[in-house]
Amino acid sequence: MTSTTAASTVRPQRAVTAGKAAHSGARPTLVRRGAVNLVLLLIASCYLVPLLWLVLAAFNSTAGPAVTWPDRWTFDNFRAVLTPEITFRPMLNGLILCGGATIVTMVCAVLAAYPLSRYRSRMKRPFLLTVLFMTGLPITAIMVPVYGLFVQVDLIDTFTGTILFMATTALPISIWLSKNFMDAVPIELEEAAWTDGASPMQALRRIVLPLMWPGIAVVALYTFIGLWGNFFVPFVLLLSNDNLPASVSIYTFFSQYAQVVYGQLAAYSMLYSLPAVLLYLILSRRLSGAFTFGGAVKG
Repeated sequence: MTSTTAASTVRPQRAVTAGKAAHSGARPTLVRRGAVNLVLLLIASCYLVPLLWLVLAAFNSTAGPAVTWPDRWTFDNFRAVLTPEITFRPMLNGLILCGGATIVTMVCAVLAAYPLSRYRSRMKRPFLLTVLFMTGLPITAIMVPVYGLFVQVDLIDTFTGTILFMATTALPISIWLSKNFMDAVPIELEEAAWTDGASPMQALRRIVLPLMWPGIAVVALYTFIGLWGNFFVPFVLLLSNDNLPASVSIYTFFSQYAQVVYGQLAAYSMLYSLPAVLLYLILSRRLSGAFTFGGAVKG
């Protein structure tokens, strides 16, 4: 009887001790979670505060560098920048340069990724490592010899030369991404097409490309956005003001005025971001789907 009473007394004490230990262990967990959430909020504010300033300043005729609520919401900043010289011509130039370079990049990337994905070679690994190395090569390191070459071959201040060089700068990462997306397409589908008499290029066009459209959309979007924000290449290779894209003409808001017109700069920045946003919305259907082969390959 005595032993039973002692055992019954020890059990509640152990339960209380375990509860205190669990409670004391929960406090550091809550502290860690709070610290992590605070850090995440600080990181998010670094992105949200500039976007908030951009929206508020675009509709504020007296905008400054600080985030302030407009006294009167107005479209005067948009009316001031919506001119052929400031917005329309640079936007058109940017669409021609970035759109043309994206098309050239995608064609070359797909054609280069296909043999890397489907064929074995001793040079495959060194080539991929070279491509990976070139993705980290800074453009500023090669702009001086490129400028001298363009002067000699008479490609300076031309859309053709600038498009080709912009496509070249985006090609390494596009090849790398396209190859990885192409690896996800089962080769058994191509082998069936080869058995029916299709050539490799026909299999690429009719089998591989339709199945990897989500990947192509991702690479095209990534390439276009990267080229759309490229300032240094068109600034060096294009000399006349009539050929400058929007990424370079935005620099005039910091140079041609005695002081920065923040409201017009914010309005122009919003207009400048529209093509990338619209392209994302157009390709969003492709981006939402992954590679769904739905039983095309049976085990």
